[in-house]
Amino acid sequence: MKTLLLSLLTILLPFAASADAVEIDGIYYNIISKNKGAEVTSNPNGYSGSVIIPTSITFDGMEYSVTSIREKAFYESRSLTSVSIPNSVTSIGGRAFSYCSSLSSVTIPNSVTSIGEGTFSYCSSLSSVTIPNSVTTIGESAFTSCHSLTSIIIPNSVTSIECNTFYDCTSLTSITIPNSVTTIGESAFTSCHSLTSIIIPNSVTSIECNTFYDCTSLTSITIPNSVTSIGESAFKNCVDLIYVTIPNSVTSIGAHAFERCRSLTSITIPNGVTSIELQTFYSCTNLTSVTIPNSVTLIGGSAFSNCSSLTSITIPNSVTKILSYAFSGCTGLSTFTFPDNVTSTANYTLADCSNLTFVSIPNSMIIIGVSAFSGCVSLTSVTIPNSVEIIRNSAFSGCSNLNSVTLGSSVNLISETAFAKCPDLLDVYCLAENVPSTNSDAFLDSYIDYSILHVPAVSVDAYKAAEPWKNFKEVVPLDEQSIETLEYTSPAGRIDVYSIDGKLIGSAAEQSEAASIINNLPSGTTAIVKIGEKSVKVVVK
Repeated sequence: MKTLLLSLLTILLPFAASADAVEIDGIYYNIISKNKGAEVTSNPNGYSGSVIIPTSITFDGMEYSVTSIREKAFYESRSLTSVSIPNSVTSIGGRAFSYCSSLSSVTIPNSVTSIGEGTFSYCSSLSSVTIPNSVTTIGESAFTSCHSLTSIIIPNSVTSIECNTFYDCTSLTSITIPNSVTTIGESAFTSCHSLTSIIIPNSVTSIECNTFYDCTSLTSITIPNSVTSIGESAFKNCVDLIYVTIPNSVTSIGAHAFERCRSLTSITIPNGVTSIELQTFYSCTNLTSVTIPNSVTLIGGSAFSNCSSLTSITIPNSVTKILSYAFSGCTGLSTFTFPDNVTSTANYTLADCSNLTFVSIPNSMIIIGVSAFSGCVSLTSVTIPNSVEIIRNSAFSGCSNLNSVTLGSSVNLISETAFAKCPDLLDVYCLAENVPSTNSDAFLDSYIDYSILHVPAVSVDAYKAAEPWKNFKEVVPLDEQSIETLEYTSPAGRIDVYSIDGKLIGSAAEQSEAASIINNLPSGTTAIVKIGEKSVKVVVK
């Protein structure tokens, strides 16, 4: 019973507050005797039509100046079409005109210094509003879901645009932000679908979370040098955004910041940024070029996932971590080089990169993660260096054109389906003398009964006795193979030389169908040369 009583009291509170209100010419007022002021308050039956608020009223023979409009005074007056506010009014309370769905225009007088929280929210017919220079604060959600509002000028007296101020103003095409504004709050312009461009003044120091989220018509934006941070989802789903300049003053870019900006073609990340966060550029499907500075140490999960037009990317050696799905679904990516300090490929790092033909794994790598290269159907050969100890589940599963794999000498664990569904696999070079612990399904559906396994001579019998290695067509010793001395050329692209244990010795771009690679290998040493998509063994002359 007590709970019910409290609920009833809560419902009746707004009416109890106006119980002593007086009605004069259809407008209700609270009388403030101590300063001879009057406050416009709610009408129990709601307001309708055109309302003209007077400068003063007379009550009980005394004159009172109308100085304020109370919180929720016209709330849900859905038949209210216009209102005239006199110069005597200095403040408009929170949600004063909220849900006045027929209100089409309002002029705020020069006497008003503040517009409260949600004052005009959900005034869906409001197409015109004038904010005077006297206003210094505009509350949160002040114009939320004013679907008919097309333009607005914020006066120089305002120093901040609060959270959700113009959220869901779907017809807003232009807005002028003065140099006095230092802060643009979270979701300030979220879902302003008609906004095509905006100039952020040099006074602004940060762009908060969701500020321009879902501004689907925004085509370009220039971020001034005063801005130091871009918040989470700040430009998420700005599907028409073609051009954005991020100044060197920016030191942090939040997760999802440019997610689904599918018209964005290039981006330069400034030197002060240390991490590319979760899904920062997720599904930027037209992104062809990205510049990552040496300051970046981490590339977050799905940071560039589904960037299908990205053909190449250079990752600096400052990067020590690349998290799950970072480049998955980058179907245009043809080559990828991991930086020297990365110790593991996270799960699904390059999964479904269907045009990936070359990957360089550094000697720092210890673990190849789950499905790290799964579905890379254009990958024909891969060399896993000596440093790698573990190859996780489905690491290369579905690499249907993979024909040659070199496993370094330290590999000790190969998990289930690591090389499953690689039907073109012809040669596996495993340099480990101790047979790695290998799941019986590691080569599932890869037809290894037609493939040749190359292992150290001292280990041939051990491999022949172990699952699934014994199922290869042949198990032959590495150091008893006849190795042809080759002159090598390449019609185009890159040439890489690896030692027989998988260490990268040198690289060069071909010139005039040849390349010269400086190395310290003595004459007669066996090496593996990658020429375009081919891998061949050579003897150094």
